[in-house]
Amino acid sequence: MNITRRAAIVGGTSLLASTAVRPANAFDGPLTDLVTGSEDFWTAVDAYIYGYPLVTMEMTRRVITNVAEVKGTRGPMGHLIKLREYPNASFRDVTAPNADTLYTTTFIDVGDEPWVFSFPDMGDRYFLFPMLDGWTNVFQVPGSRTTGGTAQTFAITGPGWSGSLPEGVTEYKSPTAIVWLLGRIYCTGTPDDYAAVHKIQDACKLQPLSTWGTDYTPPAGKVDPSVDMKTAVRDQVNRMTAIEYFTLLSELMTRNQPAEVDAPALERFAAIGLVPGQPFNKSKFDPAFERHVPEIGFARIMLHFKMSDGDVQNTNGWGFTTKTGVYGTNYIQRALVTAIGLGANRPQDAVYPTSRRDGDGVFARSYNGASAYIVTFKKGQLPPVKGFWSITMYDENYFFVDNPINRYSISARQDLKANADGSVDILIQHKSPGAGKEANWLPAPKGKFYLMMRLYWPDENDPSIINGSWTLPPVNKAD
Repeated sequence: MNITRRAAIVGGTSLLASTAVRPANAFDGPLTDLVTGSEDFWTAVDAYIYGYPLVTMEMTRRVITNVAEVKGTRGPMGHLIKLREYPNASFRDVTAPNADTLYTTTFIDVGDEPWVFSFPDMGDRYFLFPMLDGWTNVFQVPGSRTTGGTAQTFAITGPGWSGSLPEGVTEYKSPTAIVWLLGRIYCTGTPDDYAAVHKIQDACKLQPLSTWGTDYTPPAGKVDPSVDMKTAVRDQVNRMTAIEYFTLLSELMTRNQPAEVDAPALERFAAIGLVPGQPFNKSKFDPAFERHVPEIGFARIMLHFKMSDGDVQNTNGWGFTTKTGVYGTNYIQRALVTAIGLGANRPQDAVYPTSRRDGDGVFARSYNGASAYIVTFKKGQLPPVKGFWSITMYDENYFFVDNPINRYSISARQDLKANADGSVDILIQHKSPGAGKEANWLPAPKGKFYLMMRLYWPDENDPSIINGSWTLPPVNKAD
Protein backbone atom coordinates (compact mmCIF):
# COMPACT_ATOMS: atom_id res chain seq x y z
CA MET A 1 0.00 0.00 0.00
CA ASN A 2 1.49 3.31 -1.09
CA ILE A 3 0.54 6.11 1.27
CA THR A 4 2.72 8.96 2.40
CA ARG A 5 3.78 9.22 6.01
CA ARG A 6 1.98 12.52 6.34
CA ALA A 7 -1.19 10.90 4.96
CA ALA A 8 -0.80 8.04 7.42
CA ILE A 9 -0.62 10.51 10.30
CA VAL A 10 -3.67 12.45 9.12
CA GLY A 11 -5.69 9.40 8.08
CA GLY A 12 -4.67 7.33 11.06
CA THR A 13 -5.43 9.97 13.66
CA SER A 14 -8.75 10.76 11.98
CA LEU A 15 -9.69 7.11 12.19
CA LEU A 16 -8.73 6.97 15.85
CA ALA A 17 -10.78 10.07 16.57
CA SER A 18 -13.79 8.65 14.72
CA THR A 19 -13.67 5.46 16.78
CA ALA A 20 -13.47 7.38 20.07
CA VAL A 21 -10.08 5.97 20.99
CA ARG A 22 -8.77 9.45 21.69
CA PRO A 23 -10.11 12.99 21.22
CA ALA A 24 -9.23 14.42 17.81
CA ASN A 25 -7.19 17.30 19.23
CA ALA A 26 -4.91 14.89 21.08
CA PHE A 27 -2.91 14.52 17.88
CA ASP A 28 -2.41 18.20 17.06
CA GLY A 29 1.09 19.54 16.38
CA PRO A 30 3.24 17.59 18.89
CA LEU A 31 2.69 14.14 17.37
CA THR A 32 3.22 15.39 13.84
CA ASP A 33 6.39 17.13 14.97
CA LEU A 34 7.51 14.00 16.81
CA VAL A 35 7.25 11.53 13.93
CA THR A 36 7.83 13.65 10.84
CA GLY A 37 11.24 12.68 9.55
CA SER A 38 11.77 10.06 12.26
CA GLU A 39 12.83 6.84 10.56
CA ASP A 40 12.85 4.95 13.86
CA PHE A 41 9.23 5.88 14.55
CA TRP A 42 8.04 4.46 11.24
CA THR A 43 10.22 1.40 11.68
CA ALA A 44 8.50 0.82 15.03
CA VAL A 45 5.06 1.26 13.43
CA ASP A 46 5.98 -1.25 10.72
CA ALA A 47 7.23 -3.65 13.40
CA TYR A 48 3.96 -3.23 15.29
CA ILE A 49 1.98 -4.13 12.17
CA TYR A 50 4.32 -7.03 11.44
CA GLY A 51 3.88 -8.55 14.91
CA TYR A 52 0.16 -7.90 15.34
CA PRO A 53 -0.95 -11.41 14.24
CA LEU A 54 1.49 -13.26 16.52
CA VAL A 55 0.65 -11.15 19.57
CA THR A 56 -3.10 -11.42 18.91
CA MET A 57 -2.87 -15.18 18.39
CA GLU A 58 -1.07 -15.56 21.72
CA MET A 59 -3.59 -13.43 23.61
CA THR A 60 -6.42 -15.41 22.00
CA ARG A 61 -4.77 -18.67 23.04
CA ARG A 62 -4.43 -17.47 26.63
CA VAL A 63 -8.11 -16.58 26.92
CA ILE A 64 -9.49 -19.66 25.16
CA THR A 65 -7.30 -22.15 27.06
CA ASN A 66 -7.38 -20.59 30.55
CA VAL A 67 -9.90 -23.07 31.95
CA ALA A 68 -9.66 -26.35 33.87
CA GLU A 69 -11.94 -28.25 31.50
CA VAL A 70 -13.79 -27.80 28.23
CA LYS A 71 -16.83 -25.57 28.58
CA GLY A 72 -18.59 -23.86 25.70
CA THR A 73 -16.11 -22.18 23.38
CA ARG A 74 -13.12 -22.66 25.72
CA GLY A 75 -10.90 -25.57 26.64
CA PRO A 76 -7.37 -26.23 27.97
CA MET A 77 -4.39 -26.72 25.69
CA GLY A 78 -4.58 -30.07 23.92
CA HIS A 79 -8.32 -30.56 24.59
CA LEU A 80 -10.81 -30.79 21.71
CA ILE A 81 -13.49 -28.12 22.00
CA LYS A 82 -16.65 -29.44 20.35
CA LEU A 83 -19.45 -26.95 19.80
CA ARG A 84 -22.67 -28.94 19.89
CA GLU A 85 -25.25 -26.53 18.50
CA TYR A 86 -25.58 -23.19 16.84
CA PRO A 87 -25.86 -20.15 19.11
CA ASN A 88 -29.10 -18.20 19.37
CA ALA A 89 -29.77 -14.48 19.57
CA SER A 90 -28.69 -14.37 23.24
CA PHE A 91 -25.14 -15.50 22.38
CA ARG A 92 -22.48 -12.83 23.07
CA ASP A 93 -19.17 -14.73 23.40
CA VAL A 94 -17.86 -13.78 19.94
CA THR A 95 -19.02 -11.45 17.21
CA ALA A 96 -20.26 -12.64 13.82
CA PRO A 97 -21.13 -16.21 14.90
CA ASN A 98 -22.21 -18.67 12.21
CA ALA A 99 -25.16 -20.99 11.87
CA ASP A 100 -23.71 -23.24 9.17
CA THR A 101 -20.84 -25.24 10.67
CA LEU A 102 -20.11 -26.72 14.07
CA TYR A 103 -16.57 -26.10 15.29
CA THR A 104 -14.16 -28.74 16.54
CA THR A 105 -11.07 -26.86 17.60
CA THR A 106 -7.99 -26.83 19.84
CA PHE A 107 -4.76 -25.01 20.60
CA ILE A 108 -1.64 -27.19 20.80
CA ASP A 109 2.09 -26.60 21.25
CA VAL A 110 4.16 -28.73 18.87
CA GLY A 111 7.47 -27.17 19.87
CA ASP A 112 8.44 -30.11 22.09
CA GLU A 113 6.74 -33.03 20.36
CA PRO A 114 4.19 -33.71 17.60
CA TRP A 115 0.49 -34.10 18.22
CA VAL A 116 -1.61 -36.68 16.37
CA PHE A 117 -5.15 -35.89 15.20
CA SER A 118 -7.62 -38.25 13.54
CA PHE A 119 -11.15 -37.95 12.22
CA PRO A 120 -13.61 -40.59 10.95
CA ASP A 121 -15.05 -41.10 7.49
CA MET A 122 -17.09 -38.01 6.58
CA GLY A 123 -18.84 -39.40 3.53
CA ASP A 124 -20.31 -36.56 1.45
CA ARG A 125 -20.56 -34.14 4.37
CA TYR A 126 -18.61 -30.92 3.83
CA PHE A 127 -15.84 -30.24 6.36
CA LEU A 128 -12.38 -28.77 6.73
CA PHE A 129 -9.72 -28.77 9.45
CA PRO A 130 -7.48 -25.77 8.70
CA MET A 131 -4.32 -25.41 10.80
CA LEU A 132 -3.02 -21.94 11.58
CA ASP A 133 0.52 -21.22 12.71
CA GLY A 134 1.37 -18.51 15.21
CA TRP A 135 1.47 -15.86 12.48
CA THR A 136 -2.11 -16.81 11.37
CA ASN A 137 -0.96 -18.45 8.12
CA VAL A 138 -3.05 -21.49 7.17
CA PHE A 139 -0.28 -24.02 6.53
CA GLN A 140 -2.46 -27.10 5.88
CA VAL A 141 -6.14 -27.72 5.21
CA PRO A 142 -7.22 -31.37 5.31
CA GLY A 143 -10.86 -31.53 4.30
CA SER A 144 -13.41 -32.13 1.57
CA ARG A 145 -11.62 -29.94 -0.97
CA THR A 146 -8.08 -31.17 -0.43
CA THR A 147 -8.10 -34.71 0.92
CA GLY A 148 -11.66 -35.99 0.48
CA GLY A 149 -14.02 -37.47 3.03
CA THR A 150 -12.21 -40.67 3.99
CA ALA A 151 -10.97 -41.18 7.56
CA GLN A 152 -7.52 -39.76 8.18
CA THR A 153 -4.79 -39.60 10.81
CA PHE A 154 -2.05 -37.00 10.72
CA ALA A 155 0.73 -35.73 12.95
CA ILE A 156 1.34 -32.00 13.35
CA THR A 157 5.08 -31.59 13.85
CA GLY A 158 7.09 -28.58 14.97
CA PRO A 159 9.65 -26.67 12.90
CA GLY A 160 12.67 -28.42 14.45
CA TRP A 161 11.27 -31.93 14.70
CA SER A 162 12.68 -34.89 12.80
CA GLY A 163 11.81 -38.52 13.42
CA SER A 164 9.61 -41.37 12.31
CA LEU A 165 5.84 -41.63 12.51
CA PRO A 166 3.58 -44.67 12.89
CA GLU A 167 2.44 -46.31 9.68
CA GLY A 168 -0.52 -44.58 8.10
CA VAL A 169 0.11 -41.26 9.84
CA THR A 170 0.65 -38.28 7.52
CA GLU A 171 3.01 -35.49 8.62
CA TYR A 172 1.97 -31.84 8.47
CA LYS A 173 4.83 -29.62 9.58
CA SER A 174 4.01 -26.38 11.35
CA PRO A 175 6.36 -23.40 10.90
CA THR A 176 5.76 -22.43 14.56
CA ALA A 177 5.31 -24.05 17.95
CA ILE A 178 1.82 -22.68 18.45
CA VAL A 179 -0.91 -24.24 16.28
CA TRP A 180 -4.61 -23.50 16.17
CA LEU A 181 -6.65 -26.36 14.68
CA LEU A 182 -9.92 -24.72 13.68
CA GLY A 183 -12.16 -27.46 12.28
CA ARG A 184 -15.59 -26.80 10.78
CA ILE A 185 -18.23 -29.43 9.98
CA TYR A 186 -21.35 -28.55 8.00
CA CYS A 187 -24.64 -29.13 9.80
CA THR A 188 -28.22 -28.31 8.83
CA GLY A 189 -29.19 -27.65 12.44
CA THR A 190 -31.99 -30.23 12.63
CA PRO A 191 -32.05 -32.62 15.64
CA ASP A 192 -31.15 -35.59 13.44
CA ASP A 193 -28.23 -33.78 11.81
CA TYR A 194 -26.98 -32.47 15.14
CA ALA A 195 -26.82 -36.07 16.34
CA ALA A 196 -24.95 -37.13 13.20
CA VAL A 197 -22.34 -34.40 13.59
CA HIS A 198 -21.96 -35.09 17.33
CA LYS A 199 -21.09 -38.67 16.44
CA ILE A 200 -18.40 -37.41 14.07
CA GLN A 201 -17.02 -35.00 16.67
CA ASP A 202 -16.85 -37.72 19.31
CA ALA A 203 -14.89 -39.94 16.92
CA CYS A 204 -12.20 -37.25 16.48
CA LYS A 205 -9.10 -37.96 18.57
CA LEU A 206 -6.15 -35.80 19.63
CA GLN A 207 -3.07 -36.87 21.58
CA PRO A 208 0.71 -36.31 21.86
CA LEU A 209 2.79 -38.63 19.70
CA SER A 210 4.42 -40.10 22.82
CA THR A 211 1.02 -41.47 23.90
CA TRP A 212 0.20 -43.02 20.53
CA GLY A 213 -1.32 -46.47 20.92
CA THR A 214 -2.69 -45.76 24.39
CA ASP A 215 -6.12 -44.71 25.59
CA TYR A 216 -5.13 -41.09 26.18
CA THR A 217 -7.02 -38.71 28.47
CA PRO A 218 -5.74 -35.12 28.48
CA PRO A 219 -4.89 -33.68 31.91
CA ALA A 220 -6.98 -30.91 33.42
CA GLY A 221 -5.98 -27.40 32.53
CA LYS A 222 -4.33 -24.92 34.88
CA VAL A 223 -6.12 -21.63 35.41
CA ASP A 224 -3.96 -18.49 35.51
CA PRO A 225 -5.85 -15.85 37.54
CA SER A 226 -3.79 -13.06 35.97
CA VAL A 227 -5.34 -13.64 32.54
CA ASP A 228 -8.10 -11.15 31.74
CA MET A 229 -11.06 -13.33 30.78
CA LYS A 230 -13.57 -10.48 30.33
CA THR A 231 -11.94 -7.88 28.07
CA ALA A 232 -12.09 -8.61 24.33
CA VAL A 233 -8.76 -9.88 22.99
CA ARG A 234 -8.40 -7.07 20.49
CA ASP A 235 -8.88 -4.51 23.25
CA GLN A 236 -6.27 -6.26 25.37
CA VAL A 237 -3.76 -6.12 22.52
CA ASN A 238 -4.53 -2.53 21.60
CA ARG A 239 -4.12 -1.18 25.12
CA MET A 240 -0.55 -2.50 25.46
CA THR A 241 2.22 0.07 25.52
CA ALA A 242 4.83 -0.23 22.79
CA ILE A 243 7.42 -1.68 25.19
CA GLU A 244 4.94 -4.23 26.59
CA TYR A 245 3.97 -5.18 23.05
CA PHE A 246 7.50 -5.58 21.69
CA THR A 247 8.65 -7.40 24.83
CA LEU A 248 5.94 -10.01 24.33
CA LEU A 249 6.56 -10.17 20.58
CA SER A 250 10.26 -10.87 21.20
CA GLU A 251 9.40 -13.69 23.62
CA LEU A 252 6.96 -15.23 21.17
CA MET A 253 9.42 -15.15 18.26
CA THR A 254 11.71 -17.52 20.16
CA ARG A 255 9.39 -20.50 19.61
CA ASN A 256 7.46 -19.08 16.68
CA GLN A 257 10.17 -18.24 14.21
CA PRO A 258 9.66 -15.65 11.49
CA ALA A 259 9.68 -16.87 7.90
CA GLU A 260 12.82 -16.65 5.78
CA VAL A 261 11.17 -14.02 3.55
CA ASP A 262 10.91 -11.75 6.61
CA ALA A 263 14.68 -11.25 6.77
CA PRO A 264 14.74 -7.77 5.15
CA ALA A 265 12.03 -6.49 7.51
CA LEU A 266 13.74 -7.99 10.56
CA GLU A 267 17.00 -6.35 9.58
CA ARG A 268 15.21 -2.98 9.80
CA PHE A 269 13.50 -3.84 13.10
CA ALA A 270 16.85 -4.47 14.79
CA ALA A 271 17.33 -0.70 14.87
CA ILE A 272 14.57 -0.39 17.50
CA GLY A 273 15.76 -3.39 19.56
CA LEU A 274 13.57 -6.13 18.03
CA VAL A 275 15.69 -9.16 17.11
CA PRO A 276 14.35 -12.76 16.83
CA GLY A 277 15.70 -15.02 19.57
CA GLN A 278 16.73 -12.12 21.79
CA PRO A 279 14.88 -10.19 24.51
CA PHE A 280 13.56 -6.83 23.40
CA ASN A 281 16.32 -4.25 23.80
CA LYS A 282 14.29 -1.28 25.01
CA SER A 283 17.45 0.83 25.29
CA LYS A 284 17.23 1.21 21.49
CA PHE A 285 13.59 2.28 21.63
CA ASP A 286 12.78 5.98 21.97
CA PRO A 287 10.46 6.36 25.01
CA ALA A 288 8.77 9.29 23.27
CA PHE A 289 7.15 6.71 20.96
CA GLU A 290 5.67 4.66 23.80
CA ARG A 291 2.04 5.73 23.39
CA HIS A 292 1.94 6.66 19.75
CA VAL A 293 3.35 3.56 18.04
CA PRO A 294 0.40 1.31 19.05
CA GLU A 295 -2.14 4.03 18.26
CA ILE A 296 -0.78 4.88 14.84
CA GLY A 297 0.06 1.24 14.14
CA PHE A 298 -3.51 0.06 14.71
CA ALA A 299 -4.93 3.05 12.86
CA ARG A 300 -2.84 2.13 9.81
CA ILE A 301 -4.09 -1.45 10.02
CA MET A 302 -7.71 -0.34 9.98
CA LEU A 303 -7.04 2.32 7.35
CA HIS A 304 -5.95 -0.49 5.05
CA PHE A 305 -9.59 -1.58 4.87
CA LYS A 306 -10.32 1.59 2.89
CA MET A 307 -6.94 2.07 1.12
CA SER A 308 -6.05 -1.51 0.29
CA ASP A 309 -4.86 -1.29 -3.34
CA GLY A 310 -7.03 -4.24 -4.32
CA ASP A 311 -6.58 -6.33 -1.17
CA VAL A 312 -10.22 -5.57 -0.30
CA GLN A 313 -12.74 -5.42 -3.14
CA ASN A 314 -16.10 -3.66 -3.16
CA THR A 315 -18.83 -4.85 -5.51
CA ASN A 316 -22.48 -3.79 -5.45
CA GLY A 317 -22.27 -2.86 -1.77
CA TRP A 318 -20.40 -6.03 -0.75
CA GLY A 319 -16.84 -5.81 0.55
CA PHE A 320 -14.64 -8.90 0.47
CA THR A 321 -11.09 -10.12 0.04
CA THR A 322 -9.55 -13.17 -1.58
CA LYS A 323 -6.21 -12.52 0.10
CA THR A 324 -6.53 -14.51 3.31
CA GLY A 325 -4.85 -17.48 4.93
CA VAL A 326 -1.50 -17.12 3.14
CA TYR A 327 0.10 -13.67 3.20
CA GLY A 328 3.80 -13.81 2.33
CA THR A 329 5.20 -10.35 3.04
CA ASN A 330 1.84 -8.57 2.84
CA TYR A 331 2.06 -7.73 6.54
CA ILE A 332 -0.60 -5.01 6.53
CA GLN A 333 -3.18 -7.35 4.99
CA ARG A 334 -2.27 -10.09 7.47
CA ALA A 335 -2.73 -7.66 10.35
CA LEU A 336 -6.06 -6.39 9.01
CA VAL A 337 -7.49 -9.90 8.66
CA THR A 338 -6.28 -10.64 12.21
CA ALA A 339 -8.05 -7.54 13.52
CA ILE A 340 -11.40 -8.13 11.82
CA GLY A 341 -11.51 -11.88 11.10
CA LEU A 342 -8.99 -13.91 13.10
CA GLY A 343 -8.97 -17.52 11.90
CA ALA A 344 -9.86 -16.73 8.28
CA ASN A 345 -9.52 -19.54 5.76
CA ARG A 346 -7.70 -19.60 2.46
CA PRO A 347 -9.94 -18.15 -0.28
CA GLN A 348 -10.08 -21.55 -1.98
CA ASP A 349 -11.96 -22.72 1.13
CA ALA A 350 -14.08 -19.70 2.00
CA VAL A 351 -14.79 -16.09 1.05
CA TYR A 352 -16.85 -13.83 3.33
CA PRO A 353 -18.45 -10.86 1.53
CA THR A 354 -19.90 -8.36 4.02
CA SER A 355 -22.40 -5.58 3.38
CA ARG A 356 -23.27 -2.60 5.56
CA ARG A 357 -25.15 -0.55 2.93
CA ASP A 358 -27.59 -1.25 0.14
CA GLY A 359 -26.43 -1.50 -3.48
CA ASP A 360 -27.71 1.89 -4.66
CA GLY A 361 -24.29 3.15 -5.75
CA VAL A 362 -23.43 6.67 -4.63
CA PHE A 363 -26.87 6.92 -3.01
CA ALA A 364 -26.33 3.80 -0.87
CA ARG A 365 -27.68 3.97 2.65
CA SER A 366 -27.09 1.91 5.77
CA TYR A 367 -29.47 -0.99 6.23
CA ASN A 368 -32.43 -0.38 8.50
CA GLY A 369 -35.34 -2.68 9.34
CA ALA A 370 -37.77 0.16 8.71
CA SER A 371 -37.29 -0.69 5.02
CA ALA A 372 -37.62 -3.96 3.11
CA TYR A 373 -34.81 -5.21 0.86
CA ILE A 374 -34.39 -7.82 -1.83
CA VAL A 375 -31.40 -9.56 -3.36
CA THR A 376 -32.07 -11.38 -6.61
CA PHE A 377 -29.99 -14.22 -8.00
CA LYS A 378 -30.73 -14.57 -11.70
CA LYS A 379 -31.55 -17.97 -13.13
CA GLY A 380 -28.54 -20.26 -12.83
CA GLN A 381 -26.54 -17.65 -10.90
CA LEU A 382 -26.86 -18.74 -7.29
CA PRO A 383 -23.44 -18.52 -5.58
CA PRO A 384 -21.10 -20.94 -7.44
CA VAL A 385 -19.74 -23.10 -4.62
CA LYS A 386 -18.89 -26.75 -4.14
CA GLY A 387 -19.37 -26.61 -0.38
CA PHE A 388 -22.27 -24.36 0.62
CA TRP A 389 -23.36 -20.72 0.70
CA SER A 390 -25.43 -18.66 3.10
CA ILE A 391 -26.38 -15.09 3.98
CA THR A 392 -26.35 -14.30 7.70
CA MET A 393 -28.19 -11.44 9.40
CA TYR A 394 -26.43 -9.49 12.18
CA ASP A 395 -27.53 -6.53 14.25
CA GLU A 396 -25.35 -3.42 14.44
CA ASN A 397 -23.08 -5.17 16.98
CA TYR A 398 -22.60 -8.26 14.78
CA PHE A 399 -24.81 -10.59 16.82
CA PHE A 400 -27.75 -12.72 15.70
CA VAL A 401 -31.18 -11.13 15.45
CA ASP A 402 -34.08 -12.53 17.47
CA ASN A 403 -37.03 -13.37 15.21
CA PRO A 404 -40.26 -15.42 15.27
CA ILE A 405 -38.94 -18.24 13.04
CA ASN A 406 -35.50 -18.50 14.73
CA ARG A 407 -33.73 -18.06 11.40
CA TYR A 408 -30.34 -16.34 11.57
CA SER A 409 -29.09 -17.22 8.09
CA ILE A 410 -30.62 -18.25 4.81
CA SER A 411 -29.30 -20.69 2.22
CA ALA A 412 -30.32 -23.45 -0.16
CA ARG A 413 -31.28 -25.66 2.80
CA GLN A 414 -34.38 -23.45 3.29
CA ASP A 415 -35.86 -24.95 0.09
CA LEU A 416 -35.93 -21.54 -1.58
CA LYS A 417 -38.80 -20.85 -3.95
CA ALA A 418 -37.84 -19.74 -7.47
CA ASN A 419 -39.70 -17.14 -9.51
CA ALA A 420 -41.40 -17.99 -12.80
CA ASP A 421 -38.30 -16.95 -14.74
CA GLY A 422 -36.05 -19.18 -12.63
CA SER A 423 -34.54 -16.37 -10.56
CA VAL A 424 -34.46 -16.54 -6.75
CA ASP A 425 -35.29 -13.63 -4.45
CA ILE A 426 -34.04 -13.36 -0.87
CA LEU A 427 -36.45 -11.17 1.08
CA ILE A 428 -34.75 -9.18 3.83
CA GLN A 429 -37.19 -7.36 6.11
CA HIS A 430 -38.49 -7.10 9.65
CA LYS A 431 -42.08 -8.22 9.09
CA SER A 432 -42.99 -11.56 7.57
CA PRO A 433 -43.62 -11.36 3.80
CA GLY A 434 -46.48 -13.84 4.26
CA ALA A 435 -46.62 -17.58 4.80
CA GLY A 436 -46.22 -18.32 1.10
CA LYS A 437 -42.92 -16.42 0.93
CA GLU A 438 -41.33 -17.23 4.29
CA ALA A 439 -39.07 -19.87 2.74
CA ASN A 440 -37.14 -16.96 1.15
CA TRP A 441 -37.32 -14.64 4.17
CA LEU A 442 -34.28 -13.51 6.16
CA PRO A 443 -35.72 -11.70 9.22
CA ALA A 444 -34.21 -8.30 10.06
CA PRO A 445 -34.32 -6.26 13.27
CA LYS A 446 -36.28 -3.03 13.55
CA GLY A 447 -33.11 -0.93 13.42
CA LYS A 448 -29.67 -1.14 11.83
CA PHE A 449 -28.23 -4.41 10.58
CA TYR A 450 -25.38 -5.91 8.56
CA LEU A 451 -25.19 -8.86 6.19
CA MET A 452 -22.47 -11.46 5.69
CA MET A 453 -22.35 -14.01 2.90
CA ARG A 454 -20.38 -17.23 3.42
CA LEU A 455 -19.08 -18.95 0.30
CA TYR A 456 -17.43 -22.24 1.25
CA TRP A 457 -15.28 -23.98 -1.36
CA PRO A 458 -15.99 -21.42 -4.09
CA ASP A 459 -15.75 -22.81 -7.59
CA GLU A 460 -12.40 -21.92 -9.14
CA ASN A 461 -13.74 -22.27 -12.69
CA ASP A 462 -16.10 -19.86 -14.42
CA PRO A 463 -18.20 -18.49 -12.90
CA SER A 464 -16.15 -17.79 -9.79
CA ILE A 465 -15.84 -15.08 -7.19
CA ILE A 466 -12.12 -15.85 -6.95
CA ASN A 467 -11.31 -14.87 -10.54
CA GLY A 468 -14.04 -12.25 -10.74
CA SER A 469 -16.20 -14.02 -13.33
CA TRP A 470 -19.14 -14.18 -10.87
CA THR A 471 -20.47 -10.89 -9.52
CA LEU A 472 -22.24 -10.46 -6.22
CA PRO A 473 -25.79 -9.15 -6.78
CA PRO A 474 -26.76 -5.89 -5.04
CA VAL A 475 -29.16 -5.72 -2.10
CA ASN A 476 -31.82 -3.23 -3.18
CA LYS A 477 -34.75 -1.62 -1.44
CA ALA A 478 -37.93 -3.53 -2.31
CA ASP A 479 -39.94 -0.53 -3.52
